[in-house]
Amino acid sequence: MKASYKKYVLNFKIPAGTSRGILKTKDTYFLKVELNGKVGIGECSVFRGLSFDDKPDYEQKLQWLCENIYLGEEKILESLILYPSIQFGVEMAFLDLKARIPMHLFPSKFTKGIDPININGLIWMGDSTFMMEQIADKLDQNFTCIKMKIGAIDFDSEISLLRNIRKQFSGKQVELRVDANGAFTKDDALEKLKILSDFDIHSIEQPIKQGQVEEMAKLCEETPLDIALDEELIGVIDTQEKIDLLKSIKPQYIILKPSLVGGIKGSIEWIKIAEQNKSSWWITSALESNIGLNAIAQWTYTLQSSLPQGLGTGSLFTNNIGSPLEVANGELHYNTDIDWKFNF
Repeated sequence: MKASYKKYVLNFKIPAGTSRGILKTKDTYFLKVELNGKVGIGECSVFRGLSFDDKPDYEQKLQWLCENIYLGEEKILESLILYPSIQFGVEMAFLDLKARIPMHLFPSKFTKGIDPININGLIWMGDSTFMMEQIADKLDQNFTCIKMKIGAIDFDSEISLLRNIRKQFSGKQVELRVDANGAFTKDDALEKLKILSDFDIHSIEQPIKQGQVEEMAKLCEETPLDIALDEELIGVIDTQEKIDLLKSIKPQYIILKPSLVGGIKGSIEWIKIAEQNKSSWWITSALESNIGLNAIAQWTYTLQSSLPQGLGTGSLFTNNIGSPLEVANGELHYNTDIDWKFNF
């Protein structure tokens, strides 16, 4: 068995606004594992400034992985516990290596093109005109669930956008999720949640920055709308620490990004703990290329969640990997008439 990796820089079609700044490019690494003439491909998608494993020695770890691939999947995963995005890439590559059809990691009605996955439409931060244009575009595409990132422009302008949506569409017609990315302070968060609750919001992601466990627990207890933990989960590796965190905060939801929480294995552990604590969950991609998105989508389909998932980021890049993944009518489809086109 041998392995190799290659860096690949994804270019955004339109600069993506977040509470951490404007993203124009996104680094990722493609992992190739070869055995007896068969090839498995995975993606190690480090998220600069957010990933727990965004460290100076990231490529050194990839090199170590390639040199020690003979150890096998299980031992490699154990050795890379501090590098969740590399763990996910390893899982992907080994699943692909074992797959009967390349890139069919979890064969299902989804990969047969029969059954799509319901997803949310993502609205990036920007000025109110730009955000309203995105909202109109998603509604024209028949999305029934919209996720709006907030915290970049002034709160009153964001409320105005939500008010405009609700004037046109009721909560039964369009589900609204908002993602604060920790933009609120512990002093103003509850008041802002009360204001947001007037617009029939499904949930808010990470209203305050992670690491404020007592304050987040109080918010989850007093909130007029459901709270979903996102960044709060990043870097929590030990099983008992995961249990203690969810027991302490008692969130209504957790959001799982496999590249940030230890791949499929790490995500499954979070799901089990969440369900034991009566917290619900959904899965979200984290700006992976179509290779990573494919793995997340196929695995997510097997979970059979009734909630819209956050899997609509594949169309953001000018140089994404050509794939059968398509978004239509607010759903992610696997078009069996389209072949993969690996340009790396």
